[in-house]
Amino acid sequence: MKASTQQNIKVLGITVFVLIVLNVLGTLFFHRFDLTKDKRYTLSETSLQIVKQVKNPLSIKIYMQGDLPADFRRLQQETKQLLEEFQAYNNNIVFEFVNPMENEDESMEMVKSLYQKGLTPINITVDDKGKQSQAMVFPWAIAVYDNKEVNIPLLKNIMGASTEQKVIGSIQHLEYSISDAINKITKAKQKKVAFIKGNGEMNEVHVAKMLRQIKESYYIGPFTLDSVAKNPTGTLEALKKYDLAIIAKPTQTFSDEEKQVLDQFIMNGGKTLWLIDQVSADMDSLYNQSGATLAYPRDLNLNDMFFKYGFRINPDLVKDEYGSPIKLATGEQGSATQYQEFKWKYAPIVIPSTKHPIVKNLGQIKFDFASPIDTLKNGIKKTVLLQSSQYSKKIGTPTEINLNIVTEQTTPQEYLNKGNSPLAVLLEGDFHSAFENRVLPFKENGFQAKGKPNKMIVIADGDLARNQLDKNMMPVELGYDQRTGNLYDNKDFMMNCINYLLDDTGLINIRSKDVDLPLLDKDKVYENYTMTQFITIGLPILILLVFGLVFTYMRKRKYSK
Repeated sequence: MKASTQQNIKVLGITVFVLIVLNVLGTLFFHRFDLTKDKRYTLSETSLQIVKQVKNPLSIKIYMQGDLPADFRRLQQETKQLLEEFQAYNNNIVFEFVNPMENEDESMEMVKSLYQKGLTPINITVDDKGKQSQAMVFPWAIAVYDNKEVNIPLLKNIMGASTEQKVIGSIQHLEYSISDAINKITKAKQKKVAFIKGNGEMNEVHVAKMLRQIKESYYIGPFTLDSVAKNPTGTLEALKKYDLAIIAKPTQTFSDEEKQVLDQFIMNGGKTLWLIDQVSADMDSLYNQSGATLAYPRDLNLNDMFFKYGFRINPDLVKDEYGSPIKLATGEQGSATQYQEFKWKYAPIVIPSTKHPIVKNLGQIKFDFASPIDTLKNGIKKTVLLQSSQYSKKIGTPTEINLNIVTEQTTPQEYLNKGNSPLAVLLEGDFHSAFENRVLPFKENGFQAKGKPNKMIVIADGDLARNQLDKNMMPVELGYDQRTGNLYDNKDFMMNCINYLLDDTGLINIRSKDVDLPLLDKDKVYENYTMTQFITIGLPILILLVFGLVFTYMRKRKYSK
């Protein structure tokens, strides 16, 4: 046997041996390598913990298949790659892509069925080298586990953004959307949320969308304070069984006994989410013949409690040049009423400016007759989550609110050193009781003057959690403004607040994950279309061809001797 043949056999044997060893090691040790700069395909610890909860088969159907526009093909590919990551860590997770429009005879039934499940399609305009066409896309998925079903939104609605920008934002939120859905459908509910009633809070129909969203992850139920008058101690003991209390836009004064119940709930570790309107004013009262209403302070008898905890909600209104759009009738043309869009300065649009996990990567959030919050020094850590723009100012009350202000002219000098009023604040620390060193409204043996480490969030606008009602008096999506058709991020903000207060911070951190998605500049591509095609398609083929020719030439030259 020739020496060269023996050498080749030896190399082959070593190669086979190494491959066998690597395969054996691969069955014993599991690891996946992510070579992307931003670790896009590396699941977070929270996602890995959620994947471990899947003990039975979990099926996910993704309704993005077929002839999709380029941006949605990117979203489809990213979704597939991410689901493969989930599947790699737990083979109970299976998924398939479905084209709801594939069969023309059954497509309408399929679309109707998806509509009934809340999966609404979007119609987009596809621009291909100046040629425009319409396409219907279902950017949704459905996860099924143990006869339970949950919808997974794959496209994040970003106001004013192009389809490309929406897809980029959606890819950044993809891991959160899938992990959140799997968590909801597999995790047993543990935490309990009380929706406080009895002091003129918002009706459940006006917070139905928020309550429904909370219900997917936590136990939630109404908790009335009416029983405080007869049995304050029993009411407090019942409230202590909850982990979070939501006080949503109360309009009636709290008694001292009711305040003590809430105070001692906080001192015993209960979390609170305050949505407080310190001024009485609402949009419905403006739609009259005069187009005006009186805004006046609202006394809820909570100021001493808030002051003790370290904040104060002023009985003023925030007037902001970055107001939300409003459509008003400006005349008639023939028999049709003409409407014009204006900016309503008493409904600030806030874009989060901090990097706190609660607000990071959120879009615009809409307020309505909000009041400014003052933070006080008392050893409690305060984090301003949302604030008005630099072109805003406080308007004292009582004052008349008139629709005519939409036409007023202003200058930047009017807002000099007056803006950036806090509208939502997170407080964390050891709170002191508002009844410390005071005569108690009712006798309580276990009264605590100082509480355990705790946290609360105060929002100076109850309407931030309010959903509108359609013509059939059914609730529409939280954050959706029917007057303008805009969808704001109010729902995501509210759920982030609740998750953070209930220590479910892992999912929030996934939401705030940054993914860098370098994209081609379409305008430059169209300008240099032939060159771009050559670089992306022709050049790789040319390189392979040259390499093949050189390699063949080298081999012939070497072995022809």
